[in-house]
Amino acid sequence: MTNPTAAALIARSNRLGSDPKNTNYAGGNTSAKGEDIDPVTGAPVELLWVKGSGGDLGTLAPEGLAVLRRDRLRALVDIYPGVDREDEMVAAFDYCLHGKGGAAPSIDTAMHALVDAAHVDHLHPDSGIAIATAADGPELTRTIFGDRVVWVPWRRPGFQLGLDIAAIAAENPQAIGTILGGHGITAWGDTSDDAERNSSWIIDTAAAYLAEHGGPAPFGAVREGFDALPAAERRARAAALAPTIRGLVSTDRPLLGHFTDSPVVLDFLASQKAPALAALGTSCPDHFLRTKVKPLLLDLPATASVDQQLARLRELHAQYRADYRDYYERHATADSPAMRGADPLIVLVPGVGMFSYGADKQTARVAGEFYVNAINVMRGAEAVSTYTPISDAEKFRIEYWALEEAKLQRRPAPKSHQGRIALVTGAASGIGKATAARLAAAGACVVVADLDLEKARAAAAELGGGDVAVGVAVNVADGEAVRAAVADAVLAFGGLDLVVNNAGLSLSKPLLETTEADWDLQHDVMAKGSFLVSQAAASVLIAQGLGGDIVYISSKNSVFAGPNNVAYSATKADQAHQVRLLAVELGAHGVRVNGINPDGVVRGSGIFASGWGANRAATYGVKEEELGQFYAARTILGREVVPENVADAVAVLTGPDLSRTTGLHIPVDSGVAAAFLR
Repeated sequence: MTNPTAAALIARSNRLGSDPKNTNYAGGNTSAKGEDIDPVTGAPVELLWVKGSGGDLGTLAPEGLAVLRRDRLRALVDIYPGVDREDEMVAAFDYCLHGKGGAAPSIDTAMHALVDAAHVDHLHPDSGIAIATAADGPELTRTIFGDRVVWVPWRRPGFQLGLDIAAIAAENPQAIGTILGGHGITAWGDTSDDAERNSSWIIDTAAAYLAEHGGPAPFGAVREGFDALPAAERRARAAALAPTIRGLVSTDRPLLGHFTDSPVVLDFLASQKAPALAALGTSCPDHFLRTKVKPLLLDLPATASVDQQLARLRELHAQYRADYRDYYERHATADSPAMRGADPLIVLVPGVGMFSYGADKQTARVAGEFYVNAINVMRGAEAVSTYTPISDAEKFRIEYWALEEAKLQRRPAPKSHQGRIALVTGAASGIGKATAARLAAAGACVVVADLDLEKARAAAAELGGGDVAVGVAVNVADGEAVRAAVADAVLAFGGLDLVVNNAGLSLSKPLLETTEADWDLQHDVMAKGSFLVSQAAASVLIAQGLGGDIVYISSKNSVFAGPNNVAYSATKADQAHQVRLLAVELGAHGVRVNGINPDGVVRGSGIFASGWGANRAATYGVKEEELGQFYAARTILGREVVPENVADAVAVLTGPDLSRTTGLHIPVDSGVAAAFLR
């Protein structure tokens, strides 16, 4: 049973964390002090419940709390070796833990443990950070809050900052919280409701002051030619730029992307002050750890051509990498971790929007959200003062902190398809749906493409939220629709790495009953459709310069002459030869093209359910419900082929174990000797 004090803390944390005005995703922490019964002695024990490392307030659950003994926390003050060795105190927190399980204590634990208040909140509200990053932050703090909130000069989070805040709270009994220079706010109270009320008062009071006293145009006038393009034109331009940008920012390691064209972003990018402010970088540690210290800002207007913008982006990217290396070498010490990568995580294109990047889609999306927070902070600070973030030297101390490095090293090893973006056609059922699920399970982001949008979205929803999969409608026989679907994929996840040509249908008829329309329909969907999808995808893969995979779900019928399916088998043979042709053509770009030849995949198949199964059963003289067993009985292995078997083959073909394989056709048919490749 959850302790009532801890339960109240969870409820308060969820309320605070679910409102973006209070804090950013995974930002800040909350705590409560109270009593519980020691299961060993049966006596009451004073405890601190505090949000652990890496959690998010909005979704915090009991297991996300670190639980520590207050007597042992208080004793740490006596052994504190000083600010030069304060990092050693993080390991000491482990010796203060109470019970088993729970989260690891975060670096901010001291802030909560040492303040003599029952309930403490530490948050990163945009309004509070705007005051914290203003050039005259101390004076503004006194003007806005009087003596109820006290200014704390910037100090890197840690044990000493906890001591500083504790001393300020003790010296100012009338105070309800602090503004942490360059960082955020703290608030406290005797009850959980008091702490929450005080946090909200600080945040709302700061926001009201900025609104009332701020100038009408804190970012200055709009630069000529830099205002936003119309919405449709913005998306088209973003889709045209995204593959090249992703390739650039993936120079050191492949990254996924997120695109944002919100008014907040577009207004900032159009303004006169945007170049200077962007160059200053972000200030709050939570911000720059996810956005890097500075973004890459394109210095061309939206009226420039795509080719002009791409050429300039390449130049700016080379300069960004050189500048970042200089930043690292200027501040690194002998014991600093190795440079993690010199590519930007935020790329700003005036008139178009913001591209943000990360190791996975959630990280990329959150990085963009953090930069929006940073824009709001800059606006607030510039509205009443001058935006003055912490120095690059202090940013480096956070970015390359040994404790931050240890946190990164604790991340689990990536899955085989982590960081890859897959587009699967015909993915709302059968082989396509199983393939989408298999790739998502291996860590890929998946675009579920199908003729039926509702079914595509439903299949995507089964794989997880929008950070894992999205559903799009596409008629693969329509070139414009195919290009639109590929653009949707690029804007959803930043680019494209892997395409599975699975969309298909079949009409089982003998030669004399096969109409011209039957022939055209099957060739339009499978032969022409695969060509159009591969063509549109190849343009993205080549622009990215990251290689990639194209897989054709062909058929054993591409090499086996079965009865009564001339149109189907002919188009499958067409697909099979496209594999060979494209493997040769695209190999120079690192793109591998392979095929899979299934047979008799009855279970869950949209093709078989739409009449093909009944026709094939009639052709072979068996009941339709026995067709799968019939196919299995005629194979060497005697086992039925199901969609998941084909999906496994796709995963192997596109994974790391066959990285030197292209132009291959893999039979997934339980062994049909007549379809052996020769």
